[in-house]
Amino acid sequence: MPKAILSAYDKTGLVEFARGLHKLQYTLIASGGTAKLLRKHKLPVTEVAAYTGSPEILGGRVKTLHPAIHGGLLARGTKADLGELQNLGWDAIDLVACNLYPFRETVAKEGTTLEEALEQIDIGGVTLIRAAAKNFQRVILCCDPADYPAVLSELQSGAVSPATRRRLALKGFDHTAEYDAGIAAYLAGDAAPLRILAHPQLKLRYGENPHQQATFYSFAPGTGPLGCKVLQGKELSYTNLLGMDEAWRAAAAFDRPTVVIVKQVSPCGIASADALADAFRGALASDLVSAFGAVVAANRPIDESTVQAMGKLFIECIIAPGFSPVARTLLAKRKNCRLLEMPEAADQSKVEFRSVSSGILLQDSDLGDPPGIPEWKVVSRRAPTTEEWEDLRFAWKACQYVKSNAIVFAHSQATVGIGGGQPNRVDCVRIAAQRAGERAKGAVMASDAFFPFPDSVQVAAEAGIVAAVHPGGSVRDSESIAAADAADMAMVVTGVRHFRH
Repeated sequence: MPKAILSAYDKTGLVEFARGLHKLQYTLIASGGTAKLLRKHKLPVTEVAAYTGSPEILGGRVKTLHPAIHGGLLARGTKADLGELQNLGWDAIDLVACNLYPFRETVAKEGTTLEEALEQIDIGGVTLIRAAAKNFQRVILCCDPADYPAVLSELQSGAVSPATRRRLALKGFDHTAEYDAGIAAYLAGDAAPLRILAHPQLKLRYGENPHQQATFYSFAPGTGPLGCKVLQGKELSYTNLLGMDEAWRAAAAFDRPTVVIVKQVSPCGIASADALADAFRGALASDLVSAFGAVVAANRPIDESTVQAMGKLFIECIIAPGFSPVARTLLAKRKNCRLLEMPEAADQSKVEFRSVSSGILLQDSDLGDPPGIPEWKVVSRRAPTTEEWEDLRFAWKACQYVKSNAIVFAHSQATVGIGGGQPNRVDCVRIAAQRAGERAKGAVMASDAFFPFPDSVQVAAEAGIVAAVHPGGSVRDSESIAAADAADMAMVVTGVRHFRH
């Protein structure tokens, strides 16, 4: 009769799994707590201590660490190995169901002591998992309760396939590696090395250029690109994902229905409105030329009227919390347009990584103005009007998602000109003014960092800008304020910078 050893902290689905194994004539061996649970459900089980003839000792620190257990797991299916076991009076063990003490959960609790943490370092469980994983060609490993139904199904059909055995073994080694990394990080404290665990999820068409290979890795296994569900469209590319990430981050930052249009990983149009279709029209009007072949993000489900507002514009990708049935039908005609549905509960990443030569940069994500900063301060003679205040706050938020030196012209909760990514700020003002044209008259301006010279304010005033918001803090702030006053421009400083390189 085949034998299974069960020793699980998380007992989700374990009784049903054990019942299925019993029906398949498995002899069940279990550690103390697991054995107690199985007996409660009328399942025949032999405790590990009875099986090995050695009691649990040291308050349960030693339970399964016995050669009768690990010899039974590590024995190959050869005549020599099985004969050696038989001479010792032991049997081969064919299946392990085991998961580990909740170390990470324990140390995440405020006030956990070192002694409490140490008691949650699993030894026997890790050894069971590694032994079964090493010998996966003969032993079946289940370290994840989610695998119980599939394993039972294959056993009921005759045997667990080699591919499944290998997959389960790989999961076991991944599990123990991550577990040990958590322990090492806790003990190392602030000196802990950075360990990044990411799972290959999607082979991309290519990287930034066709001669560059690219793959999307996810921090959570089994998730779609950016955590989305792909609804339609051709294969995603490296730049598609960069653009969609940029567009979604920006759209999700706004409370009102908002559309963000991104081209070459930089916003070319952002607008908020009461209706999503109007927001799209506002974002598109910001830069009709750049919007061709762009990525579109919305912070509300795409509806029929929004699709109709898109007209015949060529769009590479659309990312949104959902799509109405009619919108899906209409967008299905754009066969090459990728549609990605972002879960509404998706959280913005709290940290950002960037690779550099010989290393990685890590920083907190810029999720907007941090709490606790002083109120914005009017520094000009003229204070903004009510409408100008609304547009300044919109422009300030939009500016955070434009490449530095970022300049945003906005009017009626929509960008009318965007300039960014240039070595100097005044050139970005000129670019924004050129794209806005006559729409700059009566618009407001946001700058992601202070004005080092008054020239940016002067160029904006000549274009027709009536109010400006920037962090302040330059040694020449007084000159910029004087330029604003000379043009009867309202000026507000925030005290917070939002560079995005």
